[in-house]
Amino acid sequence: MKITPRTGKAAFTLIEVMAVITIIVILAGLVVGGMSVVNERQAKNKAQVQMALISKALEEYKLDMGTYPPTTNKTGSLTTAAGTSTSSILYQALFKDGYDYTLNATPPANWTKATKIYLPDLDPTSTKQGWVTTLTIVGANLPITDPWGNQYCYRTATGTPPASGSAPVNANTQNPDFDLWSMGKDGKSNAANPSLTTPASNNPNVDDIRNF
Repeated sequence: MKITPRTGKAAFTLIEVMAVITIIVILAGLVVGGMSVVNERQAKNKAQVQMALISKALEEYKLDMGTYPPTTNKTGSLTTAAGTSTSSILYQALFKDGYDYTLNATPPANWTKATKIYLPDLDPTSTKQGWVTTLTIVGANLPITDPWGNQYCYRTATGTPPASGSAPVNANTQNPDFDLWSMGKDGKSNAANPSLTTPASNNPNVDDIRNF
């Protein structure tokens, strides 16, 4: 019996096709995982730069105003705990007050707030930092957000003075001047207990980026 030899190209076997697909899936997973690590590192670096800019502006504010923007003692959880203020107080003090002052052709004689802009990058109409979620300059309730979209946390060693008497002391403040931090990717932080290692598991502070 005469056997006619094959003249076409040999096809891939099912095993070979599955092996190629498996390799492609593994490589794709490595690329995606690598990009995730890179993006997370970039977000952390950006948060550190933003915090450095805010801290510098706060020091300049104190030189002019004699004190840091004060926070009040509050109770609650997360960003409202332990005398911690939402970041809108920073927007108001470091940008909005100075912006409002420059709008007055004849500034009020009894103006007691900042008379200049300490952090121009907070301007929603021109910022390159992505700190705010609006493109218009609004009121005092505009929060400053970190690269993960969460508000920065801020508290001073002393709070807003009451109508009479001395300013209350925020006992949980770790620095002698002010605490500033990002809650990190998880958006969680235990402001009253700033430990990074205790407890080691399920600690909302482990990914915090802060100045203390």
